[in-house]
Amino acid sequence: MDPLRALRYFVAVAEELHFGRAAERLGIAQPPLSQRIRRLETDLGARLFERDSRRVELTEAGQILLAESRDLLARWERMRTLVGKAHRGEIDALRVGVPPELAGRVLADLLTEFGRACPDVRLDLQELTTTEQVRLLADRELDAGLLQHPVDVSGLELGPAVQTPLGVVLPRDSPLAARSELALGDLAGHGLVLFPRAAAPGLYDATLRTCWEQGFRPSHVRHARNPEFVLGLVLSGQGVAFDQGLVARKEPRVVWRPLAAGSLSWRMSVAWPAVNPHPEAARLAEVVADVLARDGVTTLAPVQDPVQRPWSVVFGRS
Repeated sequence: MDPLRALRYFVAVAEELHFGRAAERLGIAQPPLSQRIRRLETDLGARLFERDSRRVELTEAGQILLAESRDLLARWERMRTLVGKAHRGEIDALRVGVPPELAGRVLADLLTEFGRACPDVRLDLQELTTTEQVRLLADRELDAGLLQHPVDVSGLELGPAVQTPLGVVLPRDSPLAARSELALGDLAGHGLVLFPRAAAPGLYDATLRTCWEQGFRPSHVRHARNPEFVLGLVLSGQGVAFDQGLVARKEPRVVWRPLAAGSLSWRMSVAWPAVNPHPEAARLAEVVADVLARDGVTTLAPVQDPVQRPWSVVFGRS
């Protein structure tokens, strides 16, 4: 019997927990359905249902198979849909997550350049944190995402990574503003304004670790993502912030000073599902890397082990 059909029959019985209703749902007679479920159990070497004259219940093996079957059948349907659309020339949308703080000019360039490279594919950009993107990629609700590293990318393919060195946003009247360049250790005694950890746990932890290793143990951490909120916290003396230099341009009462080479940088790359990917996901990754590298500061990053897991910080530990 067709393995996919067998799984569809199994899912129907598992969801209905009644062979009669499942048979009616599938449009077949009940005896053949029972026979096919028994054959599936024989093929798998496991009992999938506990059943008697009054009830049908999933065994532990059946519960595992139900979860796996739903995922496999969803992937199969997605593959059929994508293949059919490609055959008919109907691949018309690519759903992509991007970090909320990505500059407007970068988004505009990205839309323009991808439109030139793939004129028949509409780019559907969505503002999402790295954590949200990873979840939606796993659920196949996104076709690709621009992720901030380090992040666990199991099951994903990665495009070219880019690396951006950071500087510091601080009030114009700060004594540190007189310097042309800063080291992380120069920030000792200051607070830090940083994005919430939930947005990108790996990057958050790695950033704090680098600060600690280079002599900057923030007196406190305030969380903000919106550039206006970041500026407000910096101006009110709540802490300094790390940035590429774009935030400081919005407010004359703050300045941006670069950090010494190699002090701190953030890394990003486009990721997409390794199984049944969108046909243009890899092309998008190339376009994104090219657009991001146009600022004269961002560069292609060295290849690293793609499977990275967050490092845990216990802030305030002595």
